[in-house]
Amino acid sequence: MFSEIKAPEGDRLLALMQAFRADPNPRKVDLGVGVYMDDSGTVPILSSVKIAEQRLLETETTKTYVGPLGDPTFAAAVQEMLLGASSPLLSSGRTRTIQTPGGSGALRIAADLIHANAPDATIWLSTPTWINHGPIHASAGNRARPYPYFNPADGSLDFDGMMACLDGDARPGDVVLLHACCHNPTGLDLGDDHWRELTALMARKALIPMIDCAYQGFGAGLDADVAGLRHMAEALPEVLIATSYSKNFGLYRERTGALTLIAKTPDHATAATAALGPIVRTSYSMPPSHGAQIVALIWTDPTLRQQWLEELAGMRDRIVGLRHRLRTTLEQHQIGRDFSFLTSQRGMFSYTGFTPDDIQTLRARHAIYIASDGRISIPGVNDRNIGYLCEQIAAVLSADKPR
Repeated sequence: MFSEIKAPEGDRLLALMQAFRADPNPRKVDLGVGVYMDDSGTVPILSSVKIAEQRLLETETTKTYVGPLGDPTFAAAVQEMLLGASSPLLSSGRTRTIQTPGGSGALRIAADLIHANAPDATIWLSTPTWINHGPIHASAGNRARPYPYFNPADGSLDFDGMMACLDGDARPGDVVLLHACCHNPTGLDLGDDHWRELTALMARKALIPMIDCAYQGFGAGLDADVAGLRHMAEALPEVLIATSYSKNFGLYRERTGALTLIAKTPDHATAATAALGPIVRTSYSMPPSHGAQIVALIWTDPTLRQQWLEELAGMRDRIVGLRHRLRTTLEQHQIGRDFSFLTSQRGMFSYTGFTPDDIQTLRARHAIYIASDGRISIPGVNDRNIGYLCEQIAAVLSADKPR
């Protein structure tokens, strides 16, 4: 069997990470990896997380399984964080949450649920979207199609194109994958008016949103980042929400995520949750416990929650500050390029519009590692590398100017 296996095409971002690690250049800059790093280039453990872990170490009495659907205390915390503690959805009986191995696990379980129960549904993905969205649905056997989102001509949000596509081509029962905030890879988010218009269209067309919420708190704030999601969740009869706690709690390696579903009636929610059980059982059997316990403890302890909110605000403010510093420093080189996108986009990522030649030159000549689509990870910038980084970017882009 093994002799017949053909190696698949590798994940481009993982390959980029490996190439960066192997590069001996002492001035190398990693703008490809999608993790939050502090100014020292370290992926920090939050102090609130450290305290929660210590408390768990002292009080935990068992390492038994948590069950296929996960920890109910964690599920309740997820729902409050997403929908708001006063949301009528929390007491409606229509909302259920299961614990998953990261946000990717939530997306895959949702994809399997769709394939098993709505095999004719089309999954609509933004152009562009996170590199793993398409492969997850393809692996589950779902059919995916793109909708316009980013306008490469001027770097703007193509909301009119998005609406026209979904209005004209999407069919009742189709699933539209949306980013709750901090769109990956573009950093361009839907505004409040966009969410309202899109919600009305989806209600009229009987479309189902699948909302990927991986960066809550990294854009404008914990509640502000999910204002559109909350509007849509309260207005539509069926919603799927995948959440990740890798970024806002810094729990990358703990693989902490959740899948929340909102059904038309409590009976529908019960049936859908029951259908998730066999999918989970045949995928990974039981979710990991540690990260979910940390999130639940921090959320339910007022002192720890306030400490975490302050740490989250610190990460968010640092990203905003880096965006402004990058824009200002690049503009000082006066190469005639518009860098306003750096401050109009939000979250960890910026879509630069750099060409493949630009990206290859920056990597080969200057050890600056950028994803092949031109996405940069803003937290990869720090006090030590910002001068070198902007100087080399300006030199490469200046060489691109017509003579």
